[in-house]
Parts: sequence; structure tokens; C-alpha cells
Amino acid sequence: MKISAEEIKKIALLSRLEVKEDQMETVGKQLNDILSYMDLLSQVDVTDVKPTAHAVSMSNVMRDDVPQPSLANEKALQNAPEQADGYFKVPKVIQD
Repeated sequence: MKISAEEIKKIALLSRLEVKEDQMETVGKQLNDILSYMDLLSQVDVTDVKPTAHAVSMSNVMRDDVPQPSLANEKALQNAPEQADGYFKVPKVIQD
């Protein structure tokens, strides 16, 4: 498949790439090589191949979500620089 200079210009415009006139022949050859390879790949018989999202099978590696006791409120606040009514006191971040 031979790609024309007009097609190269249109592809360059759509992909927001600058292709100068002296680069047209090189870019044309590269695009033709890519399209030839894609044509070769389209000839491969994949009727018995299952579609996959990853080349390697993946599994969930997260642990089960099991409730566990947490820190007591006093223990969590013991090193807090400031506290008020059993909560961390922090500086105001949003201004009026």
C-alpha cells in the first residue's frame, strides 16, 4: 500500500505533528512499513484465541476486608499538638 503526500499531510494535521517537505519521503516510507506490518498481522488466524486485557494473567492480591479494633481515641490523640473535644485541631485552610 503506497501512501500519498496528501495523506501524509492530513495524518500530520490530525496528529498535530509538523512534517516538513524534506521529511515527506522518509515519513511516507515509515508509514508504509507500519501499514504493511498491520496488513501482515490482519492475516493471522486468531479464531481460537480468547481476547485478553493483559498478556499475563492477573489476580487480585488484596487481603480480605476484615474489621479489626482500632486505636483508642486517647491513644490516637496523645501526640497531637492541639486537640479540642476529642478531635485533632488543625488550622483553617479555607478562607471566607
